[in-house]
Amino acid sequence: MAGLFINIHSHTAPSPNEWVIQNLYSHWEKADMPGCFSIGIHPWHIEEGWEEQLLKMKQQVSHPHVIAIGECGLDKACKTEFSLQQLLFAEQIALANTVQKPLIIHCVRAWDEVLSMLKSAAKVKVIFHGFNKNAELARRIISAGFYISLGKALSEQRIKEVLRHIPASHFFLETDNDNIPIENIYKEAAEALSIDHNSLSLQLQKNALAVFGAAAVIP
Repeated sequence: MAGLFINIHSHTAPSPNEWVIQNLYSHWEKADMPGCFSIGIHPWHIEEGWEEQLLKMKQQVSHPHVIAIGECGLDKACKTEFSLQQLLFAEQIALANTVQKPLIIHCVRAWDEVLSMLKSAAKVKVIFHGFNKNAELARRIISAGFYISLGKALSEQRIKEVLRHIPASHFFLETDNDNIPIENIYKEAAEALSIDHNSLSLQLQKNALAVFGAAAVIP
């Protein structure tokens, strides 16, 4: 379907003509509902009883509606102890390897640490979501074999420039928790790349198949 919108990270249900991965950072039983989900322990939401939190996640992660692990990662701007973040991130990388599902990464001011942990341990596809940094960092991520997802930041000219440096096979688009239709993000990306909507749509469907496999096959 050339007109299909691929949205790899959202906190809301899909709109018509949209294939979306809904992110759940708690209440993972919601993945029993129809749809595609990612579940993970976000650095912001690591609980005091994190052992129980991790156990509950492990119990749900093999559900067929769960097609990715995350968002998870490291965030030096939040209050959670950094060593605890690293511990939970390592656990989720290992879990993704076990169930062979891609990782969706949250990273703030911890790029060296995140990249180092992923390079040494991850054996699955990896997507850095909500990217709004520079072309050099994008190059480091792509050189490691990982993917980049962009959202509302594409309204900025500097991020449009960054997108032009990312191989067509290694990017995605998303809405995250912003009240912006995925159609708007597609328009910004098509403008940045000087391509038409159908070409962009087909490329992102191809990328989704490469990362998510049969889970991204639309009936």
